[in-house]
Amino acid sequence: MDYPDIFTKEVSDEIVERISKLTPETQPQWGKMSVGQMLAHCCVTYEMVYTDKFPKPKGVVKFMLKVFVKNTVVGPAPYKRNSRTAPAFLITGNKDFDAEKARLVGYIRQTQELGGAHFDNKESLSFGKLRTDQWNIMFYKHLDHHLNQFGV
Repeated sequence: MDYPDIFTKEVSDEIVERISKLTPETQPQWGKMSVGQMLAHCCVTYEMVYTDKFPKPKGVVKFMLKVFVKNTVVGPAPYKRNSRTAPAFLITGNKDFDAEKARLVGYIRQTQELGGAHFDNKESLSFGKLRTDQWNIMFYKHLDHHLNQFGV
């Protein structure tokens, strides 16, 4: 499956427009996360790029991520509903909808402004160096999956 290019302004604007349709009362069509938790969950991908919040996997964990998880995340197949998620992506407790929405939109804008060339062969926290198309799939597919989960 080909994914729209999240690094273009047009596609980023479309994603932000979908996010703007969410409200604190928006309910998921599947899964257990609240809309605030989902927004915080989607921010984790970007936190792994732009912050030092998460330790870099080493040894067996790094090997397992590259061999068993990488293709699910950066490959073309869409995510399945109610799939297991990595521990770092598990969000518990109440999240401030407006704050999480603003954070996510900020990350999307920052990523688009940096552009695809910035990410080409950039090291990801979990999967080693990724090509621009792999970064695009990772960013877009995850957002699209969860925005569909909440009906936008």
